Amino acid sequence: MEVRKMEMKKILIVALCLGLGLSMPVIVSAQEKEGHIDLRSVAEMEQEVVNEKGEAEVVRVPAQKVLPGAEVIFTTFYENTSGEKADNVVITNPVPEHMNYTGGSAAGAGAAITFSVDGGNNYDTPENLKVKDTDGKERIAEPSEYTHIRWVLSRSIQPGEGGEVVFRAILQ
Repeated sequence: MEVRKMEMKKILIVALCLGLGLSMPVIVSAQEKEGHIDLRSVAEMEQEVVNEKGEAEVVRVPAQKVLPGAEVIFTTFYENTSGEKADNVVITNPVPEHMNYTGGSAAGAGAAITFSVDGGNNYDTPENLKVKDTDGKERIAEPSEYTHIRWVLSRSIQPGEGGEVVFRAILQ
């Protein structure tokens, strides 16, 4: 009974995090005045379906019921809704609580991607992220220990332009 309660609690926490369109906090900053970048985040899962030709294919569907061990795809769409270019755009996503980042899954065209293992205080590339093991010895962090992901866009985002950044995580 206790295990069942724990699983349900994890599902509920993720469901609250995902909401009806993902209410996971996403932080964006730009050098120019606020209001330039609009964000829309979604959480999806891959599902195999049979298409109209009778062939099996994998499609993305909204993540409505997430069970332990399931992988969720988090996509943040961004768009410059102002009349001016947006420079130095940085998008930061926390890895949701009770989820483990899937190593190598973060992507975003034209973005430098870094990670944090300390709650978003410091960011670096995977080979430079260090944590201490139970003996107090420093070691390279595992992707499952990442707490945040940051995308720094390398170009200006012109008015009306946009794109997306994405990562995957597995519910513990």
